[in-house]
Amino acid sequence: MAASAVMRLQTVVSREICMMDRAVVTVGALQAGSSPNIIPDESLLRLNVRTLDEHVRETVLAAIKRIINAEATASKAPKPPAFTVLGEFPLTSNDEAATAKVIEVLKGRFGTDVQQGNPATASEDFSVFARTWKTPLVFWFVGGTDPQKYSQAEQAGLLTDLPSNHSPQFAPVLNPTLRIGIEAMLTAAGHG
Repeated sequence: MAASAVMRLQTVVSREICMMDRAVVTVGALQAGSSPNIIPDESLLRLNVRTLDEHVRETVLAAIKRIINAEATASKAPKPPAFTVLGEFPLTSNDEAATAKVIEVLKGRFGTDVQQGNPATASEDFSVFARTWKTPLVFWFVGGTDPQKYSQAEQAGLLTDLPSNHSPQFAPVLNPTLRIGIEAMLTAAGHG
């Protein structure tokens, strides 16, 4: 039942979300049973959902519940599935005026190495601080990949193969990453 649910969950983004919208549904863990010769009587699925729009999020969450409940019904589960939300993070949306100011001062300090990126479907609690304090926010990334490895990956068209912060292979180069990160923070804070 759990395996069937995981397979069906893979269709949520491709079949239920408009191709112009962004959504991610990740089954990060599936735990069931402890012995190869005993059929488990329960399983645990841990999912991560990321969207850039609240309506899309509602659609994805409804699809997940519908699919899990349908798989339980199809498998004649002895009890209905239980759903528990372990963490929810509001959309992180940079303040336009504050972002423009931060980009300007960072470009003044670091030059063309400062680039404005595209929206990303990341799970991030940073926006909770800005919402709580009712203050504008600017969320940015500091690259940490070895410059030579980055250049090689870029030339080969393999930038997406570089390990990111949720990869077990992620290991930022300590120097200059730490120094640049601190300089970026101090530069932005000094002109706020």
